[in-house]
Amino acid sequence: MELRLFGEVQLSVDGGLLDVGTPRQQAVLAALAVDAGRPVAVEMLIDRVWHDDPPVQARNVLYSHLSRIRQLLRKAGENIHVDRRNAGYVLDVDPDQVDLHRFSRLVELGRDARGGDVERAAVLTEALGLWRGTPLAGVRGEWVEQVRESWHRRRLDAIVLWGEVELRLGRFDGVIGALPDLLAEYPLAEPLEVLFMRALHAAGRDAEAVERYGVVRRRLADELGTDPGPELRALHSAILRGDLPKPGRERALATPAQLPPDIPAFAGRAEELRSLGSTAGIIVVSGTAGVGKTTLAVHWAHLARAEFPGGQLYVNLRGFDPTGSPVAPGEAVRGFLDAFEVPSAQIPASLDAQVGLYRSLLADRRVLVVLDNARDAEQVRPLLPGAPGSLALVTSRSQLAGLVTEGARPVPLDLLDDREARELLAGRLGAQRTAAEPDAVDEIVVLCARLPLALAVVAARAAMHPRFRLAALARELHEARGGLDEFSRADQATDPRAVFSWSYLQLGAAAARLFRLTGLHPGPDLGTRAAASLAGLPVGVTRPLLAELADAHLVAEDSPGRYTCHDLLRAYASEQARTLDPEPERHAAIGRMLGHYVHSANHADRLLDPRREEPPTLTALPPGVVPERVADHGAALAWFRAERRVLLAAVHQPVEFDAQVWELAWTMRRFLAHQGHWHDEIETLTLALAAARRLGDPIKQAYAQCYVGCTQVWLEKFEDARFRFSVALDLYRDADDLVGQAHVRYYLCWMLERQERVAEALAQAEQGLDLFGRAGHEAGQAKCLNAVGWFHALSGDHEAAIVHCERALELQTALGDQLGAGQTWHSLGYSHDHLGHHARSIDCYQAAVDLFRVTGYRFSEAYTLMSLGDAHDHVGDAGAARTAWGNALEILDQLGHLDAAKVRAKLENHP
Repeated sequence: MELRLFGEVQLSVDGGLLDVGTPRQQAVLAALAVDAGRPVAVEMLIDRVWHDDPPVQARNVLYSHLSRIRQLLRKAGENIHVDRRNAGYVLDVDPDQVDLHRFSRLVELGRDARGGDVERAAVLTEALGLWRGTPLAGVRGEWVEQVRESWHRRRLDAIVLWGEVELRLGRFDGVIGALPDLLAEYPLAEPLEVLFMRALHAAGRDAEAVERYGVVRRRLADELGTDPGPELRALHSAILRGDLPKPGRERALATPAQLPPDIPAFAGRAEELRSLGSTAGIIVVSGTAGVGKTTLAVHWAHLARAEFPGGQLYVNLRGFDPTGSPVAPGEAVRGFLDAFEVPSAQIPASLDAQVGLYRSLLADRRVLVVLDNARDAEQVRPLLPGAPGSLALVTSRSQLAGLVTEGARPVPLDLLDDREARELLAGRLGAQRTAAEPDAVDEIVVLCARLPLALAVVAARAAMHPRFRLAALARELHEARGGLDEFSRADQATDPRAVFSWSYLQLGAAAARLFRLTGLHPGPDLGTRAAASLAGLPVGVTRPLLAELADAHLVAEDSPGRYTCHDLLRAYASEQARTLDPEPERHAAIGRMLGHYVHSANHADRLLDPRREEPPTLTALPPGVVPERVADHGAALAWFRAERRVLLAAVHQPVEFDAQVWELAWTMRRFLAHQGHWHDEIETLTLALAAARRLGDPIKQAYAQCYVGCTQVWLEKFEDARFRFSVALDLYRDADDLVGQAHVRYYLCWMLERQERVAEALAQAEQGLDLFGRAGHEAGQAKCLNAVGWFHALSGDHEAAIVHCERALELQTALGDQLGAGQTWHSLGYSHDHLGHHARSIDCYQAAVDLFRVTGYRFSEAYTLMSLGDAHDHVGDAGAARTAWGNALEILDQLGHLDAAKVRAKLENHP
């Protein structure tokens, strides 16, 4: 027996087909079959079958269809029937007897990298063979259309996966033979075009692959008015250059181990730990604030980590953070790619492509993904693994019903029972101490409402004072309850504010003030110097205060010198600050915090980019601020990486801090751009632009517009970038700022070069040169002289290129601009090489290499070494060519850059 939903709805028994009834009855059968084995509520069945136009007696009509379906299924045998349950109607059938469920199972087997490619190809071929046509053909309705669209997407994904496996097996002829019909069926599916071009390339038919790209480009332009996407364009360029990476040459990735430290003296939750025993799929742990969701998830993750040799990923999504700034899915995905140490050059620009890369990495690994403190299902979905083998463990105050409906397993977490609460206290205070005062323990449990976070705070207080009787602590806690309102963010059955206030009241005055001020910090963590600046205290005074807070369990030192705070505690700290600290003092504390980050980031940014323009005059450093002073480029990069999420949160401030917000965006922009955090950069610059508008500063507005445009160039949103550049140019022109106008012209020429519009790029570079000249800005003149020379070279006018580049080099040498000179020496080498002046070309390239090595710009050094090797090859010096290429390859391999494959091919072709 087989129930078929691909093509017309059919029920096959012993090789014959049974009459499945009218299209409406088929819709009812399909509405049950897509969720075979799971209850479907009556309301959902009605919605799927009739949507907005149900009949007057919809339930009665539905029951009539169900009655006829039951009669039909009796003819099919005992292995399929419809049952009525409390939650709805269930089609009880082996999923393998429903073609779409069998398709799903086979595709998941095909994704599992633990099986060999031969086996994977076989199951994927079987899966694709089940497709008999458009799903639910002959049935109409909005839900049916959604099902069709979903399964067409799944089929496309399966085809691409099958093709990739077949290409790895060297069976490119089969892929080439199958794809034309599929491309006719899906004429605008770019992943199929990518697969087809790769197959043609694998078969040695590069000319056909290039021709195919032209066909696709024209079709997309005619039908959608768009260009091919980044992946298709990159593949086309790689085929033209002859530098497609070869299988087996991929850079080895890191195995992430991001779990926070396990919780000592974990107690209770035996039933929940058993529920978490599965090591694949999606699990949602839900419960009220402070109930111990993170503690449980992290503890179980440490117990199960051996089951996940591919690594363990962790992110706190801050879904209910009191600052109101949850982690965006794009930020979390980028963090996971960084954890695998994917080189930034290999990380695509769009979120969808980054999610695709992330899931591709997980497809070949067994990875544990802990998504802590999720706000809703939409925040979680992009972070879920796309293939079996890995496990996503999600915690949230919400039940995330959408994920559960889609198959996630719920593990609801309630308050501890009395026994578990006593075990928690005994584990932290010692069984002997708690056994000596059982009545006091029981009273503490009641006063803490069995909430684990509250119990942990009390246990910390008791552990700090081992001579205190628990009965005395219980009396103190009882007295702290008087006159306190219900804590707004907690479940109505709990009152953690009493526990927090009781612990807070035990602090010394200085530590209590520091705790209140942490409520003004945006989080998610803060370093020792940042805390000192927030409080306006010396670092030596601040360290013991932080230790006092950690001993009281009001903050946690998750890594040396960096402190985190539970969001309930941060909300409580903020509440106390608003109650006890006058507004001027709170305003001053925020000002000190922003001053700390602005001046620390400015110092680090100068080390990252010594060529940068000097910033506008920064807001003066407030008294008592202790900014970071990192020593070198590596330390600056590490500081930005550690503080990135703090900085991104810190730019969300009230309007009275607009000046510091703009300055903070200015200091962090280059780091975000150079590391490829383009979406973060756009968000930050957008906030800076709004601040600049409120400040009425057109120069600051122009800066933000210009660099939003630059980021959009990286994202290949050229029309958006052109608009931003146009606005920036007008603002700079109205302010009579020649240097600003010149910078915009320079970035315009870069955008046009990326669009292969060399003549227009040259015109913009010449305008930039004129503007820099009129402003007397020599460094800018030199930069644009080299750009003008480069575009002349790309146009084939190498004599003119040399004239302009030599003028640029003269200026750069006088200014001591080593990096700029290195770029100009490269341009000169390119032109001399194309004029046949190979000896001169070699000298130019070598000068560029030497300068790039001194300035530490390794990619530019590698890129020039590639050109140097080519120049040596042109004069027949194979040994020198191999040496240059080998040095380039070493650098590119260290950087994990895709161009390493191109250099490796040169070495393989020149033994």
